[in-house]
Amino acid sequence: MAVQNSLAKQKKSNGLTAYLTQDAVKNQITMPKAVKQVFWRILIFYIATMIIISSIVSAVNTNQELQSCTNQSILSAALLGNSLGLSPSPQLGQYYMVPFNDKAKGKVAQFQLGYKGYLQLAMRSGQYKKLNVLAIKNGELVRYDPLNEEIEVNLIEDDTVRENTETIGYYAMFEYTNGFKKTLYWSKKKMEEHALKYSQAYAADKRKGTAWTFWAKDFDSMAYKTMLRQLISKWGIMSIDMMTAFDKDMAVINQDGSSYYVDNQEDEINEDTVIDAVPDDVGEYSTEQEEGNEVKEEPEANTTAKDDIQNSLFGD
Repeated sequence: MAVQNSLAKQKKSNGLTAYLTQDAVKNQITMPKAVKQVFWRILIFYIATMIIISSIVSAVNTNQELQSCTNQSILSAALLGNSLGLSPSPQLGQYYMVPFNDKAKGKVAQFQLGYKGYLQLAMRSGQYKKLNVLAIKNGELVRYDPLNEEIEVNLIEDDTVRENTETIGYYAMFEYTNGFKKTLYWSKKKMEEHALKYSQAYAADKRKGTAWTFWAKDFDSMAYKTMLRQLISKWGIMSIDMMTAFDKDMAVINQDGSSYYVDNQEDEINEDTVIDAVPDDVGEYSTEQEEGNEVKEEPEANTTAKDDIQNSLFGD
């Protein structure tokens, strides 16, 4: 009798399971709308957070010196970049986390915007129809009228020939959606003088014949950034994100969101630690600083930094 009852119960259970797993029935069994919304928000937040962690760790792993920076300074710089919708990938060149020697706090990561980050933020604002920066090669410049902001150039058509031709200057321009235009041209001599004035490390490179700084490694990229800063900060329309980026560029970001500027000593220069001068006037966007390190062979993952970053985002 007991066996019969057990078999009856099992048959009933199997029948209920089969009934409940029917598509028509499953469609009736749904989570409350509020619970669904919370679930998807948590899932999206988790996925987005893991993407952020992955991008931070990947960027840190390309620079061995950066791995010795405080985890909080790395996280703060990365979160600022993320809030601006920019990637820390050195290959994209939108922003960099650069190791600096702070005598008070040790080695810290500094947030530095790349020229491609300037372009991204400007175009994303929706105010610019055109925005461009270009190196002018020897033989291309016909005339430049700074009063009327008119430039005439004959660009070398062969890309290979043009790339191997000496640069004599830099040109930047923008056009608003309403048709307003602004242009700017600097000779390479003027750019060189600017770099030497505002980059102590580059001046040291020139004196010592070394090439530790990004000005020495990739002068054109730094020149592009300088031209965009000069052009946009003086005459361009700046969104909230752009103003934030301009204000925090070349700064170490504290945990509370405040920032400060640091400068390494000349005798601390090495190939992995890019250094530069503190802006002469943080409120003005007319100075130029170092950005980024060259991409190195990827070392083993810094799991301790990754754990600390994850704990900072998710909590204990």
